[in-house]
Amino acid sequence: MTHKERLGSALRHEPVDFLPTQIGYTYAAGQRLAMHFGVPVTDLPALLDNHLIRIDLTCPPKLSADGATSYDWWGVGFASSEEGYFIKHSPLAKAGRVDLDTFAWPDPHAPGLLEDAARAIAADAGEHFIVPNFGFSLFERAWSLRGFDAFLMDLVTDTAFAEQLLERITEIQSVLVNRYIALGVDGGYFGDDYGAQKGLLFSPKVWRALIKPRLGCLFAPFRAAGLPVIMHSDGNIAAILPDLVEIGLNAYNPVQPEVVDLEWLRERFGINLAYYGGVSTQTVLPHGSPAEVREAVFTAARALAPNGTGLLIGPSHRMMADIPMENVDALLDAFRTLQEHREAGA
Repeated sequence: MTHKERLGSALRHEPVDFLPTQIGYTYAAGQRLAMHFGVPVTDLPALLDNHLIRIDLTCPPKLSADGATSYDWWGVGFASSEEGYFIKHSPLAKAGRVDLDTFAWPDPHAPGLLEDAARAIAADAGEHFIVPNFGFSLFERAWSLRGFDAFLMDLVTDTAFAEQLLERITEIQSVLVNRYIALGVDGGYFGDDYGAQKGLLFSPKVWRALIKPRLGCLFAPFRAAGLPVIMHSDGNIAAILPDLVEIGLNAYNPVQPEVVDLEWLRERFGINLAYYGGVSTQTVLPHGSPAEVREAVFTAARALAPNGTGLLIGPSHRMMADIPMENVDALLDAFRTLQEHREAGA
């Protein structure tokens, strides 16, 4: 099977020759991995046998004069020296309601936005499963523009404004969704963190009223085209997982063992949901032993893919530079063991 065929089949809970695998990593972790394996960073996806390729908008980076802040397509400024996502500038951050009509919204119809994406699809020639990267897709995009505390307050004290902001974002993302589908992607990938370690960041009622219908609008074109939807949402979002499946979610990421019981997931959703992740980047990968890493891989495979499909197995999030290289070796060794067992008919 090609990587595209294997992952597509796994997402549909169809038989695969072995479980597809995926390892993401930050820039700093990528540098360490490249040095460890003695290859250029550009060779890592092939060396790690990744199945999924995420493509982004063609948007030249814009740095502040001191280089400390990197601005994205929406005008949000991120700390350029951090390994994660640390926002330094939210363009709609100010006390009280702001006039959304005066904001310089990015143009989703602009020519050239998908040039890099088109080149990546052409160069891959159908080998991998390619999805557009809608990270910070809706709630996260709103708070990144407005400021985290400010937008949480908007949800409670000025719901009408919060809805207006979410609607503007949805309109822009919807145009991009349809452009990507026309380009020939294999599915959708969304990132929108709704959870903390022990529960949602806000009530399920608020999520269902403000987020759910708009997220459903973004999922719908993929489902209408017969394409699967993958979504990343950190934290404990068990309360709304049935809602996500209802509006069209096919595969849930990151499947953090610290916040959701893997066996409960399989029992609750059966073949109505596939999974991506399952091996903790919070505990076992940075702090466990190689033996514990291998066991974490096997535990995830047993719990989430008892029939040998329905899972894109890998770290629950991008690997960071604090993960020992011996644990990366153990992770890859466990992946090979899973593959060898399937090939041997075990």
